[in-house]
Amino acid sequence: WYHKQLGPDLQKDLDKALAKSEAFARSDYLEALAMGDALKGDAREKVIKDLAALTGLSQTFIRKTNLRPDINEFTKELLRERDEKNGSQRGRTVGRLDSRYIGIDRDDAGAAFEYDPSMSAIMGPYTAAINDYVRSQLKFESDLPYEILTGRVHPWSFGGGNEYPNVSERLRGAMSRNRNLRVFVASGVYDLATPHFAAQHTFDTMGLDPELSKNVTIK
Repeated sequence: WYHKQLGPDLQKDLDKALAKSEAFARSDYLEALAMGDALKGDAREKVIKDLAALTGLSQTFIRKTNLRPDINEFTKELLRERDEKNGSQRGRTVGRLDSRYIGIDRDDAGAAFEYDPSMSAIMGPYTAAINDYVRSQLKFESDLPYEILTGRVHPWSFGGGNEYPNVSERLRGAMSRNRNLRVFVASGVYDLATPHFAAQHTFDTMGLDPELSKNVTIK
């Protein structure tokens, strides 16, 4: 939507485009992914058409990804064939942390961007701001460098064995034990790293007692 890669109807209103995307994710797309290779013919083509319309990607590309374009593919593909009218450049990438930022790669034919333009834009200002804050306001002094999204913490240990990390059950348990615990979730509409609707889906499916739902605010 931000890069004007949707059709006229979806491009008119961001909130309506989001609502249509969320409804699609909950219904037709969820069912299509669950069916896997059993989804065939016209039903499959309809999902491809709808997914292409909502993502700004081509139907051909959606078909090649088997209905499952990942984030890295999206950041590279969205503006790859962008219309050059009005001075727009082809072969540009979009940011992962904030997809409003545009990057320039050496290889336009690559499968993923070579760097995250949004991370490049914020690393310097963020580093300067946090270092000034901890020293001038918090009065914390240390010769250790401040690490930002560093690889020095690897390997991550999520626990739980062979599964994706999911702490929603721990949060549900904590909120049940402490009924005064309030949770505020801040999501960015243009964030591809932690998509806003993924957070909503997490709270919708975590089994939180209805009495406690008032303690959750998502913006």
